[in-house]
Amino acid sequence: MDSALPQYQRWAALLAVALVLVACQGSGETSPDVADFAEISGEAPVVEPDPSGSTATLRVTTSIDAVCAVAFGETESLGRLATDQEMGASGHRDHEVLLTGLTPDTDYVYRLQGVGIDGRLYRSEVFSFRTPLASEVPPGRNVAMDAEVVDVSSEFSGAFAAANAVDGDLGTEWSSSGDGDDAYLVIDLGREVPVVGVGFHTRTMSDGSATTETFKITVDGDEAYGAFPAGRADVNFTGRTVRFEIVTSSGGNTGATEVEVFEAP
Repeated sequence: MDSALPQYQRWAALLAVALVLVACQGSGETSPDVADFAEISGEAPVVEPDPSGSTATLRVTTSIDAVCAVAFGETESLGRLATDQEMGASGHRDHEVLLTGLTPDTDYVYRLQGVGIDGRLYRSEVFSFRTPLASEVPPGRNVAMDAEVVDVSSEFSGAFAAANAVDGDLGTEWSSSGDGDDAYLVIDLGREVPVVGVGFHTRTMSDGSATTETFKITVDGDEAYGAFPAGRADVNFTGRTVRFEIVTSSGGNTGATEVEVFEAP
């Protein structure tokens, strides 16, 4: 394995290999080479679906440092995978995994998998959850997904680039490199757009750091709006460039899973 890779990427590569080995065991009982996930986690995981029904956050605590992932799908054949993207220098104990691309009002099943600091592979039983009916309807088309990032306070690494905040995927993140309340991101919409709302979806670490509490925007380097609580906010303006600035946060590697700019219908 390339020692020049960032520590997180090396752990991710190790986890990928481990999951292939787990998958090769089939869907039956755990083998002597694959331990029951319950050995390192005495409590069932908690799944918190987003009100939109399109994402869900899974949280679980392990008794030893481990790197974890979740295989999930609508049937027990699963078919999709989400990983814990904590940026610690090694495995850790408080795990948070974002499941994306979900369908509202739908039943899902999932299995926890991972590798512990003891070198063992772990796999859980199959759990289930249901997404809610969508309760939050965007006020317009999100034109930020067509935007270009033209300035950013900093990037933790290439894996956490600013472009991740405008790719329409809540499973990817822009992370600053320790900017805290000084983190900002500027996007160019490519044209003058009549806007009816914006959104800033905060990234967060399992220890509570890197969580944005409030943000503001500046349009075309002139007009400022906010501060708004992290999430979506109604605001009306016409402009081309939008600067998202973090106003208050819990500090650390602040950033966003996604920023949004909604064009008037």
